[in-house]
Amino acid sequence: MSPEVIKACVVPGQPQPLMVPEQNEGWMKLRRAYEEMAKEIKEANPDVLIIYSTKWLSVIGHQIQARKNPVWTHVDDEWHEYGEIEYSFNIDSELAHQVNDACHDRGLHTRTVDYHGFPIDTGSIVALKLLNPDNKIPAIILSSNMYADRTETVVLAKSIIDALKKSGKKAVAIASTALSNRYHDQMIDPKEDRIHSLKDHEWNLKMLEFFEQGRLEDVSQLSRQIQQEARVHKVTNFKPFWWLSTMMGQTNYLEGKIFEYQPLYGMGGALVSLTPSDRSFGDLEYDEADPENFQGDRNVLKSEGTDNESEDTGGKE
Repeated sequence: MSPEVIKACVVPGQPQPLMVPEQNEGWMKLRRAYEEMAKEIKEANPDVLIIYSTKWLSVIGHQIQARKNPVWTHVDDEWHEYGEIEYSFNIDSELAHQVNDACHDRGLHTRTVDYHGFPIDTGSIVALKLLNPDNKIPAIILSSNMYADRTETVVLAKSIIDALKKSGKKAVAIASTALSNRYHDQMIDPKEDRIHSLKDHEWNLKMLEFFEQGRLEDVSQLSRQIQQEARVHKVTNFKPFWWLSTMMGQTNYLEGKIFEYQPLYGMGGALVSLTPSDRSFGDLEYDEADPENFQGDRNVLKSEGTDNESEDTGGKE
């Protein structure tokens, strides 16, 4: 268990619950679930919110938002018709730099970003505006490196924990991501939204069953199987669970709570919280490597028919 991280949350990064919840009953339920989760986070009284957003993609290493008060106007890349989102956030710049230093100490390539107008992604904006509407809890935001493997993702989380230990701060870790992530391929009436396919829905329910039992590490360990069965995108869907599980100490000793699960234009949108517990439902034999440092990229350019995640050596050749 990581005592520096007092709670983990999974939230969807689509803009509908923030911008147009009234267009669909399920979207409104997600909006209300955000509000309920916001109360739970406030009661936990963290020093900082740490957001890992799958909608902020980076190519070389990870980036960390470090501007103390980023202010801008955002229009979602896919949902222009929803209009503008004004934002002004409270960022823990000191911790952002400490995380950057800790990442370098463990061999990761990271950098901070700190300039006016740097675009914050929709997932982070939705999470912060709905979970921290009064900006009372400082935050930092991490990008999702689209080429990072499991080793790099695990080491990223351990670096953040290093920085939290140094700072003495307690955090809530928030993964902004979907479960299944297939959109409808044609325009639909929002009132007729549904999960893209029955298979997606069934795998979403299996993941939610694990989450409700607090089995976060089981989800992490089974991610490749779920990816293969449900054909979800590992860049955006399973890296956050590798990250989140490591932030929570790579354990199933957690108490899970499902706030809501609804379709978001075909994708699986769920709000889940996981809190440290003294009981575990875990029954798997874990065989994944537990790397402490990152020693360079491997198989970044994979050949046809191969999976660069299938032979994770934990950063060692």
